[in-house]
Amino acid sequence: MLGALFTHAIELSGRQRILLMLPLCLAIAIVYKAIRSENLSRLPAAALSLWVTIVVGMSAVGVGLWVLFEIMV
Repeated sequence: MLGALFTHAIELSGRQRILLMLPLCLAIAIVYKAIRSENLSRLPAAALSLWVTIVVGMSAVGVGLWVLFEIMV
């Protein structure tokens, strides 16, 4: 049954793909700030601010590419 996940793709809607991006960005932000931070007591706030920055930046790039696509088509 587990092997079927590798041979048959799971259908995901646009919202589900965006929701899967959020924990991935959070994990990246936590790992990056844990490596770079000298004081681990500030880690949650620093990781949260980086997470918001990543999500907003990726959303802006996505909207920009969508607008460019709409203009070209």
